[in-house]
Amino acid sequence: MFEKARAVETAVHAIHRQFGAGSILSLGDGGAVEPLAAISTGSMGLDAAIGVGGHPRGRIVELFGPKGGGKTTLGLHAVAAAQATGGIAAFVDAGHTLDIRYAAAVGVQVDKLYLSQPDTGEQALEIVEILCRSGGVDLVVVDSVGALVPRAQIEGEAFGEYDGLQARLLSQALRKLTAVAHRTGTCVLFVSEVERGATVPCANALKFYSSVRIEVRHVQDAKDGERTLGHVTRVRVVKNKVARPFGEAEFVIRHGTGIDHVAELAEQAITLGVFDGSADLPVAVARDSGKLATALRENEKLRRFVEAEVRGRLGLPEIARS
Repeated sequence: MFEKARAVETAVHAIHRQFGAGSILSLGDGGAVEPLAAISTGSMGLDAAIGVGGHPRGRIVELFGPKGGGKTTLGLHAVAAAQATGGIAAFVDAGHTLDIRYAAAVGVQVDKLYLSQPDTGEQALEIVEILCRSGGVDLVVVDSVGALVPRAQIEGEAFGEYDGLQARLLSQALRKLTAVAHRTGTCVLFVSEVERGATVPCANALKFYSSVRIEVRHVQDAKDGERTLGHVTRVRVVKNKVARPFGEAEFVIRHGTGIDHVAELAEQAITLGVFDGSADLPVAVARDSGKLATALRENEKLRRFVEAEVRGRLGLPEIARS
């Protein structure tokens, strides 16, 4: 055993000399294993479903699903969350479709957002890599994968043969990005539009390299009487290499403002039994999500209490308040 231990120690010293200190660690040395840092998704339910409190830093994350589910909205909420904690975020608008006014309404500090609208897929992915390598960017959102069109396809004939170009482009980029993001702690969030049952060859690389894959779907319209306020979104963590997979959450995305945090808080409070056996609220209010949401909107002290209770029961950290 002594000879084995000495041989391993010699190998570790050689690795440190060649690749630098910290390139290999013994997890029993103390301090090597730390809780995985995360950026909130904007939804308490989804933060809990992922299992580490949000999108993991230093990893590749994919939001995928049909059009209209709320993928871009979730990307913008992640940007807002990163900025709210003093972080720096970038948005690579490959499809040239970002609505700055909507981003601001969701909570993004647009004057602090780094925005790129690249001409080609190569340019977009090179920009993402440079941002990650800087070590100063906390989150990069790429919207969307389908708009990462190779230069040859853009400059070539309209009906030329380009099979596999986009898939190769993305695969080559992700091989590098995975290691770079892990080293710098940057979360790279890809938005991908995928219809149920559809086969998207370029999506296979993301399936492989992503640490977390989240399916995002429009479930039904959210209405107040006959008036449509938005829609209910259901999210499911179909791949998770940082915690247990298959967690789910539902929340309302309102037209023009994004996730309805108060409505989600009310639903979570009822599900988690925050007011069970309590005389703080009438039963009719405590068990009705609509009435409870109204009470939370009208009473900030109550809302803060409920939020702290819900976050505690979901295992999420408290929100720092100024």
